Amino acid sequence: MRAIGGIWRWRHNPLRRGTDLAEAWVALSALLLVLFVAPVAGLVIGTVAQGVLQQAVREQRGTRHEVTATVVREVPGSPLDLDPETATGRETRTRVVADWTAPDGTAQHGTVLAGLEVPHGGDHFAIWTDGHGRPAARPLDSVTATTHAVLAGFGAALLTAGAVEGGRRLIVWRMVRRRYARLDRAWDRVGPDWGRTGTGC
Repeated sequence: MRAIGGIWRWRHNPLRRGTDLAEAWVALSALLLVLFVAPVAGLVIGTVAQGVLQQAVREQRGTRHEVTATVVREVPGSPLDLDPETATGRETRTRVVADWTAPDGTAQHGTVLAGLEVPHGGDHFAIWTDGHGRPAARPLDSVTATTHAVLAGFGAALLTAGAVEGGRRLIVWRMVRRRYARLDRAWDRVGPDWGRTGTGC
Protein backbone atom coordinates (compact mmCIF):
# COMPACT_ATOMS: atom_id res chain seq x y z
CA MET A 1 0.00 0.00 0.00
CA ARG A 2 2.93 2.36 0.66
CA ALA A 3 4.09 1.79 -2.92
CA ILE A 4 0.69 2.84 -4.31
CA GLY A 5 0.61 5.82 -1.94
CA GLY A 6 4.12 6.75 -3.06
CA ILE A 7 3.14 6.78 -6.73
CA TRP A 8 0.00 8.81 -6.01
CA ARG A 9 1.87 11.27 -3.81
CA TRP A 10 4.59 11.89 -6.38
CA ARG A 11 2.26 12.20 -9.38
CA HIS A 12 1.94 16.01 -9.45
CA ASN A 13 4.35 17.03 -6.70
CA PRO A 14 6.55 19.93 -7.94
CA LEU A 15 9.45 18.61 -5.84
CA ARG A 16 9.26 15.21 -7.51
CA ARG A 17 12.45 13.87 -9.00
CA GLY A 18 12.40 11.24 -11.70
CA THR A 19 14.06 8.78 -9.35
CA ASP A 20 11.33 9.26 -6.72
CA LEU A 21 8.66 8.11 -9.12
CA ALA A 22 10.88 5.31 -10.41
CA GLU A 23 11.45 4.05 -6.85
CA ALA A 24 7.72 4.06 -6.19
CA TRP A 25 7.10 2.05 -9.39
CA VAL A 26 9.83 -0.43 -8.44
CA ALA A 27 8.23 -0.86 -5.00
CA LEU A 28 4.77 -1.40 -6.55
CA SER A 29 6.14 -3.92 -9.05
CA ALA A 30 7.90 -5.82 -6.26
CA LEU A 31 4.71 -5.83 -4.19
CA LEU A 32 2.68 -7.25 -7.09
CA LEU A 33 5.33 -9.91 -7.74
CA VAL A 34 5.33 -10.95 -4.07
CA LEU A 35 1.51 -11.06 -3.96
CA PHE A 36 0.96 -12.95 -7.20
CA VAL A 37 4.15 -14.62 -8.48
CA ALA A 38 5.46 -15.99 -5.16
CA PRO A 39 2.25 -17.94 -4.37
CA VAL A 40 2.12 -19.30 -7.92
CA ALA A 41 5.77 -20.42 -7.66
CA GLY A 42 5.01 -22.09 -4.33
CA LEU A 43 1.94 -23.82 -5.77
CA VAL A 44 3.84 -25.09 -8.82
CA ILE A 45 6.81 -26.37 -6.79
CA GLY A 46 4.51 -27.92 -4.18
CA THR A 47 2.45 -29.67 -6.86
CA VAL A 48 5.54 -31.03 -8.62
CA ALA A 49 7.03 -32.17 -5.29
CA GLN A 50 3.73 -33.83 -4.35
CA GLY A 51 3.67 -35.78 -7.61
CA VAL A 52 7.29 -36.92 -7.28
CA LEU A 53 6.94 -37.87 -3.61
CA GLN A 54 3.65 -39.74 -4.09
CA GLN A 55 5.29 -41.66 -6.95
CA ALA A 56 8.12 -42.52 -4.55
CA VAL A 57 5.53 -43.70 -2.01
CA ARG A 58 3.95 -46.02 -4.59
CA GLU A 59 7.33 -47.38 -5.71
CA GLN A 60 8.51 -48.00 -2.15
CA ARG A 61 5.23 -49.68 -1.21
CA GLY A 62 5.69 -52.00 -4.18
CA THR A 63 9.32 -52.92 -3.48
CA ARG A 64 9.46 -53.02 0.32
CA HIS A 65 7.76 -55.63 2.46
CA GLU A 66 7.02 -55.83 6.17
CA VAL A 67 8.01 -59.19 7.61
CA THR A 68 8.16 -60.64 11.10
CA ALA A 69 11.60 -61.28 12.56
CA THR A 70 12.53 -63.31 15.62
CA VAL A 71 15.18 -62.15 18.08
CA VAL A 72 18.10 -64.54 18.44
CA ARG A 73 20.06 -62.34 20.84
CA GLU A 74 20.75 -58.71 21.63
CA VAL A 75 24.00 -57.27 20.35
CA PRO A 76 26.15 -56.61 23.47
CA GLY A 77 26.59 -52.95 24.33
CA SER A 78 23.91 -51.93 21.83
CA PRO A 79 22.67 -48.43 22.62
CA LEU A 80 19.05 -47.47 22.30
CA ASP A 81 18.42 -45.43 19.15
CA LEU A 82 15.54 -43.18 18.22
CA ASP A 83 13.96 -44.06 14.90
CA PRO A 84 13.72 -40.83 12.83
CA GLU A 85 11.36 -42.49 10.35
CA THR A 86 8.51 -43.05 12.78
CA ALA A 87 5.60 -40.62 12.90
CA THR A 88 6.65 -39.25 16.28
CA GLY A 89 10.38 -39.83 15.90
CA ARG A 90 10.44 -41.21 19.47
CA GLU A 91 10.31 -44.98 18.89
CA THR A 92 13.31 -46.58 20.57
CA ARG A 93 15.20 -49.23 18.64
CA THR A 94 17.80 -51.74 19.79
CA ARG A 95 20.35 -53.60 17.67
CA VAL A 96 19.74 -57.36 17.70
CA VAL A 97 20.68 -60.50 15.80
CA ALA A 98 17.51 -61.93 14.29
CA ASP A 99 16.08 -64.48 11.86
CA TRP A 100 13.34 -63.76 9.32
CA THR A 101 11.88 -65.13 6.13
CA ALA A 102 12.22 -63.03 2.99
CA PRO A 103 9.22 -62.36 0.73
CA ASP A 104 10.69 -64.83 -1.77
CA GLY A 105 10.69 -67.56 0.92
CA THR A 106 14.41 -67.67 1.70
CA ALA A 107 15.61 -67.75 5.31
CA GLN A 108 17.58 -64.68 6.39
CA HIS A 109 19.82 -64.02 9.38
CA GLY A 110 21.52 -60.78 10.38
CA THR A 111 21.84 -57.79 12.65
CA VAL A 112 18.92 -55.36 12.51
CA LEU A 113 17.26 -52.70 14.61
CA ALA A 114 14.29 -53.90 16.64
CA GLY A 115 11.56 -51.74 18.08
CA LEU A 116 12.06 -53.36 21.49
CA GLU A 117 13.48 -51.65 24.54
CA VAL A 118 14.51 -54.89 26.24
CA PRO A 119 14.70 -57.65 23.62
CA HIS A 120 14.78 -61.31 24.65
CA GLY A 121 15.47 -64.38 22.54
CA GLY A 122 12.29 -65.49 20.78
CA ASP A 123 10.64 -62.04 20.77
CA HIS A 124 8.95 -61.15 17.50
CA PHE A 125 9.06 -57.73 15.83
CA ALA A 126 8.39 -56.28 12.39
CA ILE A 127 11.08 -55.18 9.97
CA TRP A 128 11.02 -53.87 6.41
CA THR A 129 12.94 -55.67 3.68
CA ASP A 130 13.35 -55.52 -0.07
CA GLY A 131 12.16 -58.35 -2.32
CA HIS A 132 15.26 -60.43 -1.54
CA GLY A 133 14.90 -60.10 2.22
CA ARG A 134 17.64 -57.52 2.77
CA PRO A 135 16.75 -55.00 5.51
CA ALA A 136 15.40 -51.75 4.07
CA ALA A 137 14.18 -48.43 5.41
CA ARG A 138 10.52 -48.02 6.23
CA PRO A 139 8.69 -46.86 3.08
CA LEU A 140 7.62 -43.25 2.92
CA ASP A 141 3.98 -42.81 3.85
CA SER A 142 1.53 -40.62 1.98
CA VAL A 143 0.95 -38.15 4.83
CA THR A 144 4.68 -37.52 5.29
CA ALA A 145 5.10 -37.09 1.53
CA THR A 146 2.31 -34.50 1.46
CA THR A 147 3.88 -32.67 4.42
CA HIS A 148 7.21 -32.50 2.60
CA ALA A 149 5.49 -31.24 -0.56
CA VAL A 150 3.68 -28.49 1.38
CA LEU A 151 6.93 -27.44 3.03
CA ALA A 152 8.67 -27.40 -0.37
CA GLY A 153 5.92 -25.18 -1.81
CA PHE A 154 6.01 -22.86 1.19
CA GLY A 155 9.79 -22.64 0.97
CA ALA A 156 9.65 -21.88 -2.76
CA ALA A 157 7.15 -19.07 -2.14
CA LEU A 158 9.38 -17.60 0.58
CA LEU A 159 12.48 -17.86 -1.61
CA THR A 160 10.67 -16.15 -4.49
CA ALA A 161 9.48 -13.36 -2.22
CA GLY A 162 12.99 -12.99 -0.81
CA ALA A 163 14.51 -12.86 -4.30
CA VAL A 164 12.01 -10.18 -5.37
CA GLU A 165 12.73 -8.11 -2.26
CA GLY A 166 16.46 -8.54 -2.77
CA GLY A 167 16.10 -7.41 -6.39
CA ARG A 168 14.06 -4.39 -5.31
CA ARG A 169 16.68 -3.37 -2.74
CA LEU A 170 19.48 -3.79 -5.27
CA ILE A 171 17.68 -1.65 -7.86
CA VAL A 172 16.89 1.08 -5.32
CA TRP A 173 20.49 1.00 -4.04
CA ARG A 174 21.82 1.51 -7.57
CA MET A 175 19.33 4.33 -8.18
CA VAL A 176 20.36 6.06 -4.95
CA ARG A 177 24.06 5.72 -5.85
CA ARG A 178 23.41 7.27 -9.26
CA ARG A 179 21.45 10.06 -7.60
CA TYR A 180 24.31 10.78 -5.20
CA ALA A 181 26.80 10.68 -8.07
CA ARG A 182 24.74 13.28 -9.95
CA LEU A 183 24.53 15.39 -6.80
CA ASP A 184 28.31 15.19 -6.37
CA ARG A 185 28.85 16.30 -9.96
CA ALA A 186 26.43 19.20 -9.54
CA TRP A 187 28.11 20.19 -6.28
CA ASP A 188 31.53 20.10 -7.94
CA ARG A 189 30.25 22.55 -10.56
CA VAL A 190 28.88 25.10 -8.08
CA GLY A 191 30.89 24.26 -4.98
CA PRO A 192 33.95 26.49 -5.61
CA ASP A 193 31.69 29.59 -5.76
CA TRP A 194 29.64 28.64 -2.70
CA GLY A 195 29.43 31.47 -0.20
CA ARG A 196 31.18 34.05 -2.40
CA THR A 197 28.10 35.62 -3.94
CA GLY A 198 27.71 39.22 -2.86
CA THR A 199 30.97 39.31 -0.91
CA GLY A 200 32.68 41.53 -3.49
CA CYS A 201 35.56 39.05 -3.96
